[in-house]
Formats: sequence, C-alpha cells, structure tokens
Amino acid sequence: MNAHTREQFEYFMSQLKETNTTLDFYCDFEKINNNVESISIKLNQLNYLIGQDDIDAAIRRLWEENSSVFNILEILIAVRTSDKKKAIMSDGNIKLINTLFDSVEGVIEYIHGTGLDKVFKNKQIKNLVDYVFGVETGLDTNARKNRSGHLMERQVADIFDNAGISYRQEVYSTEYPELAVLGEDKKRFDFVIETNCNKYLIEVNFYSGGGSKLNEVARAYSELSPKINAVDGFKFVWITDGIGWESAKNKLEEAFYTIPNIYNLTNINEFIEQVKEEGLSND
Repeated sequence: MNAHTREQFEYFMSQLKETNTTLDFYCDFEKINNNVESISIKLNQLNYLIGQDDIDAAIRRLWEENSSVFNILEILIAVRTSDKKKAIMSDGNIKLINTLFDSVEGVIEYIHGTGLDKVFKNKQIKNLVDYVFGVETGLDTNARKNRSGHLMERQVADIFDNAGISYRQEVYSTEYPELAVLGEDKKRFDFVIETNCNKYLIEVNFYSGGGSKLNEVARAYSELSPKINAVDGFKFVWITDGIGWESAKNKLEEAFYTIPNIYNLTNINEFIEQVKEEGLSND
C-alpha cells in the first residue's frame, strides 16, 4: 500500500519553492573581513610598491626590510597558498607558484610575470587592503555551494526552534544499536528528535536545480526509510524542497509512495504537530 496518494504528491509538488536563499547567502562578510585582517599588516607594507618607477629596486629594498611580506603575494592574483597552484616559469620549468617567494629574484619574476609590475607602477590599485577585500569577496562566491547545503539545515533548525522543538544535529546511526539493520556503514542524520513514542531520524535538503544527484538521493532514501521504520520506536523523516525536483519528478514520486514521513518547507508544520502530540521525551 502506498504511503501517499497521487493527489497528495501533486499537491506536494505544487508547494515546492523556487529558492531558499536569503541575502546573507551570497557573501560571508565576516569571514572575508577576518581573512583580510589576518594579512593586513603585510598588505600595508606591500603598499610601498604602489607608484614605484623602478619596481625591481623597490622590491629589493622591501625584501631587505622584511622578506616575509611577499608570502601573501598569491592572493593578489586571487589564488590561495593552500591551492598549491603551478605555472610555467621564464626558464620553461614548471614550479609551484609559492616557491618563487623564497628569493628576491623569484618575487621579481612573479611580479613581472603576473603583470603586477604595471598595476603597481600605474597606480591601478590605490590600497592593497581594499583591493584584497574585493578579491576575497570574489573568492567567497566559490563557497556558496557549501553554504547552500547548510542553508536548508539552518532554516529547518530555525523552524524547530520557533516551534519549541528540541533536537540534536549530525547524529550517527552507530549511536543506536537497534540500527544495525542499516549495515556496517556509519550513517549521519541531519537531525534527531526524540518523543515519548519515537526517535525521528531526519534528513533535509533543498534543490533549486536538477541533476543526477536528485535521482540518487530519492533512491537512497526510498531504500533507507523502510529499514528504519521497521525498527520499533524509530521513524525516518525526509524534509526536502526546491523546484529542482521537477527534473526528477518520477523518482521523487516513487519515493513519495514509499516514505510515509516526507515534508517540504510548506507542510513541515504537519510533522511539528505530530511531534507535539507525542510529546518530547525530555519534557
């Protein structure tokens, strides 16, 4: 017997949201500011190179004063030292970029090779602290994918908090001997809510775009839910949303008929009411 009807599924699909991003999703300015602040002293020292006609002589003078200031040069071309980027040098050899900063000649090659010499001489940059703040802002866009995954978790956590529902996050299946039915793989659940009747093991995600991953997720949860629900006192809950599911509608529909406790951001209150009716185990 199906967990839901087709009519319920179509209604579920009609509730899916186009996006769950808020304005603070796009840039983490606190992190950006911390990254800049951590190297601001060296950036201010490198400001000495701005406007210098004889850039090589200026580099040598600064090297004699404090050679360590050049260790942060990679950020000026939007590369992090941890990325361990390589490039072809003037002699044809391939080297790690950051190895150039071990000598003054290497620094000179780097600054000329990247074109920073002209940028400095022509004063196209007025202040390296402000410039790197812009670079860090650009690099932070690469972190949006990670933030996107955590955004849904944060939103669900806020909903639980506002409803007065206590929960734990990032709980592993190995904490419960009863879940040995899941096999040897250690499964991590986004949330666990314990009531007087059940332990709800919850997964949450949001997909604004399509892709093969959606099919894989729906298939995996369709297999996981019956295993957990067969264990006395345990229930699997899937909270998912996003119009990306339109591209994987068939696979989601299959999961919808298999998973009794499946919700989106619109009807999640139904789950909250169920939890309240059972009563939280720590009440």
